[in-house]
Amino acid sequence: MIDNNKVVEILRSIQDPSTGQDLIAMKMITELRINGNTIGFKLGTSTKDQEVRSALYQKIHAALTEVYPEANVDIHFLDQASSGNPLPQVQNIIAVGSGKGGVGKSTVAVNIATSLKNQGYTVGLLDADLYGPSIPTMLGMQGRRPKVEKLYGRNVIVPLEKDGLYMISIGFIIEPEQAVVLRGPRLGGIIKQFIKECKWPKLDFLIIDLPPGTGDIQLTMVQTIPISGAVMVTTPQEVSVIDAVKAMNMFRLENINVPILGVVENMSWFTPAELPDNKYRIFGQGGGKKLAQEGNTILLGQLPIVMSIRESGDKGIPAVNNANEEAKIEFAKISQNLIRQLNIRNEMLAPTSIVQMNQ
Repeated sequence: MIDNNKVVEILRSIQDPSTGQDLIAMKMITELRINGNTIGFKLGTSTKDQEVRSALYQKIHAALTEVYPEANVDIHFLDQASSGNPLPQVQNIIAVGSGKGGVGKSTVAVNIATSLKNQGYTVGLLDADLYGPSIPTMLGMQGRRPKVEKLYGRNVIVPLEKDGLYMISIGFIIEPEQAVVLRGPRLGGIIKQFIKECKWPKLDFLIIDLPPGTGDIQLTMVQTIPISGAVMVTTPQEVSVIDAVKAMNMFRLENINVPILGVVENMSWFTPAELPDNKYRIFGQGGGKKLAQEGNTILLGQLPIVMSIRESGDKGIPAVNNANEEAKIEFAKISQNLIRQLNIRNEMLAPTSIVQMNQ
C-alpha cells in the first residue's frame, strides 16, 4: 500500500530546477492523490525547457518507483507564471550601501547578518563589493572555495557556510592578492551569477554588502532582484554625508523605488578604555541624523570607534560575538531597529518590484 506521507517525504528530496530547493518547500506540488498503485499530482514550474522538464520527470519517477516499484506515476505539468524573482526562497533582501569607501559598510553588513543569525533567523550574506571583497577576511574564511554542483545539467555554486551563516564573495574565487580588473558588463555578469547560479537555501534575510557609490553593480542588483529595503552607512562628517545622500537618492529614484530602512552612523565617537565616560567626537556629530532626515527614515544606531571592532574584523570574528559590551549592545540595537523598520515596510508598502530600465 502506498503511503501518502512517504510520497511527500520522497518528493521533498527532489530539487526545483530553478532554485535548488525541494519541491514541497517551494509549493510546486498540488492535488496529490493516491489511487491504488497510481500516484498522481500536478507539478507547477516556471521553466519551459523541455529537457529540464524531462529530467525532472525522470528524477521524480525514479525516486518514487525505487520505493514503490509497482507504482504508476502520473505527473501533470502546469506552467506557473514567473514573477521574475530568481530568489523566491528568500523572504527579505536588504542592501547595505554607502556613498564612499572606508566608512565601515562591510563591518555593518557582517555584524547585522551575524546579529540576525544569532537571533535565530536563517541568514545569507552576498558580498557584492567585487573590487574590495572584505567578507572572507571579516569572517575568517580566507582560502575557502565554494563547491560547484550539477543541477539538471547546469552548474550551480553552493554558498559557503559558517556557524549557520551562508555567504558568497568573489574573494572566495580569486587569490587574495589578485586585482579585480573588470568592465561594467562583466561586473554585472558576476553579480547575476551570484544570484541566479547560486544555490541559496531558504532564507529569512539576504544581506547584500554593496560597493560604495552608485555604479554598475548597484544598477544590476536592482534590475535582478526585488530589494526589500536599503540601509545606508555614513560617518558623522559632512564629506561622508554628502556622498551618502547621493547613494541614498539612487534608491529613491522613481523608477527604482527601494525603501530606505534606516541609517547607521559609524565612528560616532571615540572612548578610550582608560576613560570610559569620555566621548571624543573626532569626526564631528550629527551626520547620521542629518542623512536620516534627508531620507525620511530613522537613525538605526551609532557605533563608537573602539579597538575591539577593528580587531574582530581582522581576526575574522564578527564584533557582535567578540567586541566590547558597548559595541555589542549597539549592534543588537541596530538589528532590532532594522527588523522593526522592515516589519513596518512590509505592512505598509507593496513588495518591491524588480526594476525595468532602458540600457
